[in-house]
Amino acid sequence: MKRLAFILAGLLSASASFAQTAMSGAEFEAYVTGKTLYFGQAGQAYGVERYLENRQVQWSFLDGKCKDGFWYEEADQICFVYEDNPTPQCWSFFREGSGLRAIFENDPTATSLYEARQDDEPMMCFGPDVGV
Repeated sequence: MKRLAFILAGLLSASASFAQTAMSGAEFEAYVTGKTLYFGQAGQAYGVERYLENRQVQWSFLDGKCKDGFWYEEADQICFVYEDNPTPQCWSFFREGSGLRAIFENDPTATSLYEARQDDEPMMCFGPDVGV
């Protein structure tokens, strides 16, 4: 019985060591600054974000409409505010394999994204609507 308890304690300890912790603001900044990351969800393209200096960002749902914004760290989360929405969108980011995994903390059951790829090419952003 003591041996079984010892084995179970070892397994619990090992599984706790594999638990991931969310990236800090400094870790996130070091990973993303200067990059354009494409995100996917459930095997489908979701969106793209370009990470500029001074925590500035540009986001698109891959529809050519880009939103400027910024990010900041708060309560161990990375929060984004965009020009068309003053409500912070807060995420937890994790290093996973060769990329990132993100969980939307405003509603953690709703959205979990993964980094699908990085690209050096600029995002496709159309200008403001013009004409009739």
